[in-house]
Amino acid sequence: MTKTRGRIAALLGAVAVVAGTTLGTPAAAAPAGDDRSGGLTGQAPCPGSPGFTCGTLTVPLDHGGDTPGTLNLQVAVGGNTDAPKGDLLFLTGGPGQPGVPLLNKIAGRLAPVLKDYRLVMFDQRGTGANALQCPALQDQMGASDLTPPTRQAVTDCAAALGPGRQYYSTADTVADIDQLRRALGDQRLTLDGVSYGTFTAERYALAHPAHVARLVLDSVVPQQGYDPLDPVPLRAAARVLTAACKATGCTTDPAADLAETVRRYHNGPAVLDAITSYEFVDPNYGGIPGALHEAAAGRPAWLQRFIDGAHQGNAVPAEFLSQGLHASTLCADGEFPWGTSDSAVEGRAAALDRARQDLTDEETWPFDPATATGTGSLLSCLDWPQEEVPAAPPEHRKLPNVPVLLLGGDRDLSTPLDWLYREAEMAHDPQVVIVPGAAHSVQSRAASDLGRQAVYDFLLK
Repeated sequence: MTKTRGRIAALLGAVAVVAGTTLGTPAAAAPAGDDRSGGLTGQAPCPGSPGFTCGTLTVPLDHGGDTPGTLNLQVAVGGNTDAPKGDLLFLTGGPGQPGVPLLNKIAGRLAPVLKDYRLVMFDQRGTGANALQCPALQDQMGASDLTPPTRQAVTDCAAALGPGRQYYSTADTVADIDQLRRALGDQRLTLDGVSYGTFTAERYALAHPAHVARLVLDSVVPQQGYDPLDPVPLRAAARVLTAACKATGCTTDPAADLAETVRRYHNGPAVLDAITSYEFVDPNYGGIPGALHEAAAGRPAWLQRFIDGAHQGNAVPAEFLSQGLHASTLCADGEFPWGTSDSAVEGRAAALDRARQDLTDEETWPFDPATATGTGSLLSCLDWPQEEVPAAPPEHRKLPNVPVLLLGGDRDLSTPLDWLYREAEMAHDPQVVIVPGAAHSVQSRAASDLGRQAVYDFLLK
């Protein structure tokens, strides 16, 4: 797991450099009535990013207008204002990951199209220099979706954020994006989203169909949203680990060993967290089948080293991925066994227990029902305060009739291919590209250029 810690450290270094030079000191919410709303202000060259200008977009805290206050969002824009195909807005993941600190990395990945497009990146509300800060929750979860937090860390986070936490839903970010579009002077945007960024792009397209030119969806979250009880990621582990085992010549049965390990040690959430984290290091999951085989035989030390290493590797500050924002968004957007976050807290634990009893081993294999109901993405919202949540779009509304590229890796556990195919059904004429041997975030991390070339060809049509 040294590689995991090294990867995180390198990324943190990049974030720290950009945050320190480009973003400066975190800005607090501007006062109500501030007349800077609507345009980009404070524009200056982005240090360390030649050809890009950094500025601030000031947006209402509450786009509905009931609660006063504004937020300052950092924006980076390419200098080629006459780009023939207009603006390309790249949407990062999480929720909780910033955009501007990753400017150079993304510009490098998209270099072949940046004569035709002007690249735009921004820090979504509650991220980056203005990250929502919840120290205990951040310490416990870091960059993980799956590590179960303590109840105290969750309730302390919600209390620290206060009533304003309800204004960090995806619907709020969608409204920010449309204000950014107007500030840029665009009639339509091309959106390229990765992971949670695909969900944001989809929800923007549903809310503002006339303002979308085309969509790139990489590592797809379906537009209906993330269901924390969805057994698809659990079942995908058998397919992914078996394929990786075959590719590397291992001779064990990792799916059967995983099932026996979970049955023997009741450690499903920790194992799921470890192997999902490891896909960012090695899409072949090297060593995982062997560790599972040893654990299934009663020797768990090797597997425990993977689990411990994943937890250490996920230790990141809020500026890298804000768990306060992560919880605020998931709890505002999500559908849970107890309903949505506008339901009373008192009845949620009983509803979760009923859901666990209703799940079968076959639905969650090679994991168990306790894994499905024990992940951090669900438990973060179990004790989240009752609050008003935004209405979701109609479940079966299709994406606008624009070109859509859906991109996935067949080794992805974070956003399994089943989700990609589910979202493809919501597009009118989707183009689907699956990259063999790739895991999560194809454009940034895949060893093969197949996915990146598909993006270039799609955008330059």
